[in-house]
This record gives sequence, C-alpha cells and structure tokens, in this order.
Amino acid sequence: MTDRTALITAYWDAAAATFDEEPDHGMSDGNTRAAWARLLGSVMPDSPADVLDIGCGTGSVSLLLSQAGHRLTGVDLAPRMVEQARAKLQTAGLDGRFLVGDALRLPTGEQRFDVVLSRHLVWTLPDPEAALREWVTRLRPGGRLVLVEGRWREAGQSDVPYVAGAESLPWNGGIGAEDLASAVRPLVARVRIEPLSNEPELWGGSVDDERYALIADL
Repeated sequence: MTDRTALITAYWDAAAATFDEEPDHGMSDGNTRAAWARLLGSVMPDSPADVLDIGCGTGSVSLLLSQAGHRLTGVDLAPRMVEQARAKLQTAGLDGRFLVGDALRLPTGEQRFDVVLSRHLVWTLPDPEAALREWVTRLRPGGRLVLVEGRWREAGQSDVPYVAGAESLPWNGGIGAEDLASAVRPLVARVRIEPLSNEPELWGGSVDDERYALIADL
C-alpha cells in the first residue's frame, strides 16, 4: 500500500461514522431512498443478477439492490465502511458478501458478474483508466458497467485536497460525462449517459454541479 493509499484509506475509515448523514449516502429519507431504488431498477437486469458494487461504502446501494433480489458482492478500501455495509444488510435480514479491497486489485478471484457498479469513486483513484479496464474484465459476456459520477468541484469552490496528495489524482474533483464516456467507449460495445443533476430527490435537494449515470454494455 502506498503512502497516499494509506492516507485515503484512513480518511474514509474516519468518515465511516458520519458517512450516512449525507442524504444520498444513508438514504434515510423515504423519498431519497425511493428515487435511488427507481434509478437502480432502471439500469439493472429484470431478473436477479450477480452484482459487484465497487466502492460500496456503508452499503446503501447494495442494500437497495439486494432488496430488489440481486446477489451482491461489495468491495471497499476502508474496513470500517465494509463493517457498516455488512451490518446494514444483516439488520435487514438480507444476504451480501462484503470484502475489503482495492478497486485496482479486486479481491473477488475469478468470479465474473452480470453488472459491475460504482458510485462516486473514480475521482479518488490513482489510475482510474486502469481501474475501468479491470472492471470490464470482471463482467460476463453481455454484462453491464454502471457508473454514477459527476464533477464535484466547480468554479468558485474550494480546491483544497481532501487528503494530502489528492490534488495529483488524475480525476480529482470528478470527471464530466463526455470525458468519462470517451474513456469507457473503447472497452465496450455501447455507452449511454443519463443526466441526474435535475433529480433533486436523489441528492436530498437541488444541486448545481454535473451528476449523471453512465451505462455501458459489452
């Protein structure tokens, strides 16, 4: 583990205790939770699928997908996030496998998935394009990659890095939809973008930055 990775791990471990206080993280509000359930339902297969949730955090997305009948494997770099994700599904009486691991070196062995999903993660990665290539290899033929992303820092907002060295991350602050699509397109057969900035129910209120879902099929 590099020094920067250790700092990032420590940051998210420390954030785990309060992570769910953000409306779109904990999804404690019924309207927010329902909005995410609708979005996820629109991009998931109709029948139960094997889903890999990379950067699963405290497991709120994994919980919704498990409630919809999908078979979940979640991976996160931060052990305390993984602990909360496990507890969240156990409390709900649902099955899910959660592993501590790096998005670039996924601890899932040879297993392949129908869907690989990641939310709000690529901006934290030291080599996001290598991660995308790795994630696509974890899909079965005909599988789907779903990325919920955005540009988190716009003009006028603070440019102070969230951990020391983060300013050198390739996609620090997020990435626009067209740029991410350009990175994904050579790896897949089809890519589409669903804008999400004008969906306040997802975020617990209005937002003024770029947010979207990228859906890519092999």
